[in-house]
Amino acid sequence: MSVAERGPAVARAVSPPVPARRPSPSPARVVVVIAPLSLTIALGLWGIRRQNTMWGDESVTYQLAHRDLPQIWHTAQHVDLVHALYYAVMHEIFGLFGGGLLTLRLPSVLAMSVAASGVGLLGLRLAGPRAGLLAGLVFPLLPQVQKYAQEGRSYAMVCALVTWATYALLVSVPHRARWRWAVYGSTMLLACLLHEFAVLALVAHGVTLVVSRVPRPVLRAWSVAAAGIVAGLLPLAIRSAAQSEQVSWIGGPVRLQYFLVAAVVGVACARAPLAVRGPVRLSALAVPILVLPGLLLLSTSLVKPLFVDRYVLYGNIGIALLLGAWMDCFHRRQRSRRTAWIAAVAVLAALVQPSLSLRTPQSRSNDATAIGAAVREEGRPGDGLLYLSGRHRTLTAANPEDTRFLTDLALARDPVSSNTLAGTELPAREIAARMLEFDRIVVVRAVGVNSPLNPREEAKTSTLRRYFREYGTTRVNGALVTVYVRDDVPPPSRRPAEPR
Repeated sequence: MSVAERGPAVARAVSPPVPARRPSPSPARVVVVIAPLSLTIALGLWGIRRQNTMWGDESVTYQLAHRDLPQIWHTAQHVDLVHALYYAVMHEIFGLFGGGLLTLRLPSVLAMSVAASGVGLLGLRLAGPRAGLLAGLVFPLLPQVQKYAQEGRSYAMVCALVTWATYALLVSVPHRARWRWAVYGSTMLLACLLHEFAVLALVAHGVTLVVSRVPRPVLRAWSVAAAGIVAGLLPLAIRSAAQSEQVSWIGGPVRLQYFLVAAVVGVACARAPLAVRGPVRLSALAVPILVLPGLLLLSTSLVKPLFVDRYVLYGNIGIALLLGAWMDCFHRRQRSRRTAWIAAVAVLAALVQPSLSLRTPQSRSNDATAIGAAVREEGRPGDGLLYLSGRHRTLTAANPEDTRFLTDLALARDPVSSNTLAGTELPAREIAARMLEFDRIVVVRAVGVNSPLNPREEAKTSTLRRYFREYGTTRVNGALVTVYVRDDVPPPSRRPAEPR
């Protein structure tokens, strides 16, 4: 035995293992997140007030979000159940930050900014840093994205949730951790609860996985998540199906041209030799989410028209990714940078006019603020007020001062007490009888919308035709405001125009 073996044992201090540090985000990743975020916020704040106007759908958001939560719930049992969660979210936001016009639209700006960052990260993961940065910067420049980033509706939030659910899906493919699939499923379910047609993105995700030939365990995990999403959405879908008259105004595809142009351009970009990183190709993810949701909505038109461009707003994720990857490919193959700069400047110049027009009241299908102002201008204290049809009462409800001194001739119960959007109306005979008690009636008629055929609307129009004559009409964006006077009453003299 050696001296070392015979010597006393010496205690050795064992240092605890140093926990591994998470790698800090690379500069490229930071830029890909921050640059699109900043650009989207800047574009969203530019002209966000739209000359202090709001259009009809925003007016509905404004009115319902100012009701308390039980009232929102009771109203949703009759109408707009598909937007109930969004109204509840906006109610809480109004409670925290006040219920003004900026508060109405800022959540959409922030949601679209988050979506832009997600698009950048998708591009980074699929095709590299430059493609990700370009995709993230292209996204907020798209006219449809600019439009709905400044609108007090749920579509920007849905777009953001679908974007990040798509990113969660992409991350889950190689890692396969259950918690990642849980994140994917919960994010997609939340998007679907905000708007049911977000479920069409789920179909696009499934096609992406099949085309990418991912392993069977990945397909099984996605199938389980998809089943959970559909199960969570099913109660809302069943209940809201009874409110299908809410989309009866859709006579055919609404703003189809944008979708068709984006689909053609996107498919053309997908044919280029785009960069590939990871098990999922960029085109295999971008083309389905761009094309499939819109095509599925269009296919339903054979039974019932449902296509509206904003219902599949998240399809812009696909066109932004494809354009960003195509520009990256062009930059790699083009030796002269001068050509690339000229092309970029030309595209930006082409976007100036659409960007300016989107920030005007005329960019929307109606202007509820102008309609209310016209009613206030044309009406006199004590005049009657009539809506053709009654559901268009929402067009003047955002500002009660516009109709304060007028008598709503058809109204039986106001929207709040009746838990509806436009209130409930009197029977046809009572409406006609009340109309005959007035010598002057201000009539609000929406443009380009057919009034429903029912006894109430027939009573309104027939009474106007038989006992009244048109005195004057004011045309505003989305509506006609007409003053009718009784035939047996001398024509009222016009009030002198007030200086503006």
